[in-house]
Amino acid sequence: MPAGGRPTVRSRRLGTALRQFRQAAKLDQLQAAEIIAASQARISRLESGHVTARVIEVRLLLDAYGVTDPEVRAKLEDLAKHSKKRGWWLEHAEHLRPDYLDHIALEDDATYIQEWQQALVPGLLQTPAYTEAVIQTSPTYMAPDRVARMIEVRQARQAKIEEGGATYSVIIWEAVITHPLVSAEVHREQLSAILAVGKRKNVTVQVLPFSVGALATVTSAFSTFSFDSEPAVQAVALENLRGTSVLEDPDDLVAYANMYDLLRSSALAPDASAKLIRNALLNIEEDRL
Repeated sequence: MPAGGRPTVRSRRLGTALRQFRQAAKLDQLQAAEIIAASQARISRLESGHVTARVIEVRLLLDAYGVTDPEVRAKLEDLAKHSKKRGWWLEHAEHLRPDYLDHIALEDDATYIQEWQQALVPGLLQTPAYTEAVIQTSPTYMAPDRVARMIEVRQARQAKIEEGGATYSVIIWEAVITHPLVSAEVHREQLSAILAVGKRKNVTVQVLPFSVGALATVTSAFSTFSFDSEPAVQAVALENLRGTSVLEDPDDLVAYANMYDLLRSSALAPDASAKLIRNALLNIEEDRL
């Protein structure tokens, strides 16, 4: 069973895939249970992610569901093998919200990450000083040792991008670049960091300009994740007042994939975006004189 009886991101992804393949094969849960000599309740818990399927169960079910693609089978078997794998972020579990842990787990598994942010610099691009400044503006007090831990976690998340472990595409609203919520010194360092990261081969940074009008207000910040060699969206992390919600329903995935495509086509090209960021940097320098 996943730690604490709570579905892990990996066990939930595996369960979702098994349910979709079962439904495509037009089998019900009772028929699936007979395939692995188990109860219908076990199939239900496998598909919800509350228990993790054994590799042999995955193989038997995929055989019965007619799934022959070796890449798909290998991916699902791998999820079964590693669904309980302890990620580095679990060292901080007692200090982080469960939904934040889910978000980090998605990032860690992803091969493609797309992100839209209209209020703050995305966490995968934040400097330590920016992270600290944002935390300190929160109306909720956070002890210094916890602030330090949050900064450490934020920096650890960025290793995935720095090491080229995922292709990262990010769209930032122009207001984040030109109307900072932090001091000029912190903002200057942050803009320089964005420009530096944007030069990486696996990173694309675009700015959504004010000129597109109300498009920036259509949706709150979100991230999409893909886990295969192709960038098809397989999970969405949606930021809201209570934290982060992970969406996996096919209709939701299509809606957010389309939304990201609309934002990307409306945003400035990477070169033009870098120019806008450099101009914002120059304005900061001029204001200091």
